[in-house]
Amino acid sequence: MVAGRYLRARRKEAFISVIAGLTMVGVAIGVATLIVVMSVMNGFRAELLTKILGLNGHFTAYPIEREFTDYKETVAALEQIDGVSFAVYFVEGQVLASGRGSSTGVTVRGMDEENLKKLDLLYNAAEQGGWDQWDETKGIAIGYRLAQTLGVSLGDQVQIINPDGAMTPFGSTPQIRSYPVNVIFDLGMVEFDSFFMYMPLEPAQDYFKMFEEVLRPGMGPLDPMATDEEIDAAYERINQATAAEIFIDDPDNTTVMRQRLQADPSARPLVLTDWQQRNETFFSALQVERVVMFTILSMIILVAAFNIISSLIMLVKDKSSDIAVLRTMGATRGAIMRIFSITGTTIGVVGTLTGVVLGLIVAANAEPLRAFVSNTLGVAIFPPEVFFLSSLPSKTDPMEVTVVVCLALGLSFLATLYPAWRAAQYDPVEALRYE
Repeated sequence: MVAGRYLRARRKEAFISVIAGLTMVGVAIGVATLIVVMSVMNGFRAELLTKILGLNGHFTAYPIEREFTDYKETVAALEQIDGVSFAVYFVEGQVLASGRGSSTGVTVRGMDEENLKKLDLLYNAAEQGGWDQWDETKGIAIGYRLAQTLGVSLGDQVQIINPDGAMTPFGSTPQIRSYPVNVIFDLGMVEFDSFFMYMPLEPAQDYFKMFEEVLRPGMGPLDPMATDEEIDAAYERINQATAAEIFIDDPDNTTVMRQRLQADPSARPLVLTDWQQRNETFFSALQVERVVMFTILSMIILVAAFNIISSLIMLVKDKSSDIAVLRTMGATRGAIMRIFSITGTTIGVVGTLTGVVLGLIVAANAEPLRAFVSNTLGVAIFPPEVFFLSSLPSKTDPMEVTVVVCLALGLSFLATLYPAWRAAQYDPVEALRYE
């Protein structure tokens, strides 16, 4: 009751109440800022993880010892392993893509329609065109940012140049071919939308020379005078793949899954690299940044806690005569401490709850708020060219919110101990003598 009376403003105590109110606002801002920043960083990590692992598998399997001609059988065997969701095979190479007056380096990945359907993120990202009869189209699929860079649209021709072309007496000549744009996709991630080009599997195998000509079974030595038709009939073409991507049920369970994938002695030799190895530096930097940001922003709450100390000390000075009267009426030192501890803790509790509500609202509407501020100020906030994503992601973690709330309440309570202890040490005789 007494603590509540001290919190309510009266005319002669307005200054102290204003300081208490500002302290409460400081706690709320600190808590809200922590929740919003941690939610955005969680969303940033989750979105990057989803985009990266939506196209690139949790494991990439590269062939060793012999060419990857048995890619279909290998992928089928990998999908039978417990814990493997699915696997896909592909052909990959680096080329120079040229459109209407502009050129850029891109990564070409050849995949058939059966494997594309397994990649929901890519298959559902087609903005223009579609994947129907993909294997028969002999066209390409590019991201919308790459289409803007090359200045092409659906149906236009894109010329791709591979320096590893045909061998001549003067050396290797570049291989130049043109393909129509059949699909333009939008994955929402700058890296994939700007630098990836997809092609049906067989045209990609042909373009990158991912095949070998071998004599058909039962064919003997060819006649030196054999015609071109007889030579073509005697040989068969065996296609190859570059590697296979393996998607597992639990992306964090890479250690156990690696052992399972390598346990079958009858399986063909493969070198496995997991997503944590490929992106170790990137995600480690994100984790360090999260810890540093949490530590730095916690200082806001710490500053607010010091404001609680200063406002309570001023309140104790102002209420010295009240403390003396309470002591002469029989109030113990513990009772005096509880009064001022409750007063300061109430400031912290109200500020924390306000900050939680404000932080959750802002975190849930991070992208609309970013777009509004960006349009109002005319400044690109969170540019996708820098942050890889086309929107501001946000993902609130209940455990982190709990940690922030406990931190704010703990600091608020600790901030009340010294002023409350000083109040409890007042000598009623001395206080009343100088009143």
